[in-house]
Amino acid sequence: MQSKNEKEKEQLLRMSGVNPLKCMRCGKCSATCPSYDEMEYHPHQFVYMVENGDIETLMKSPSVYKCLSCFACVDRCPRGVEPAKLIEAVRLLAVRQKGNNHLKSDDIPELLDSELPQQAIVSALRKYSK
Repeated sequence: MQSKNEKEKEQLLRMSGVNPLKCMRCGKCSATCPSYDEMEYHPHQFVYMVENGDIETLMKSPSVYKCLSCFACVDRCPRGVEPAKLIEAVRLLAVRQKGNNHLKSDDIPELLDSELPQQAIVSALRKYSK
């Protein structure tokens, strides 16, 4: 019988299509992340935590919602691990289990300002409309 963590890990790996065992922990993904300073757990830590089955901690972390989904970490990874896909899968799993989003799409307009990059708006709509 599989534990809850093992089931969540298996589901995450299936959803993302990522093999965290390929990660050599070089940190290049985190070094290129534009949200690095805002995140509690950085891309390379996400990969490691998924590999170890620490899914609940990740699902509760605000880092899941700080990722811009810019895929800079994916481009930078020398082993093709794709941390952004893992982060998106964790976010989707959290939304599905809780039954609600961290942020509703109707909340986004009041958070906008004139200096916000368009990429952030598109990223927010992609993240919160699943």
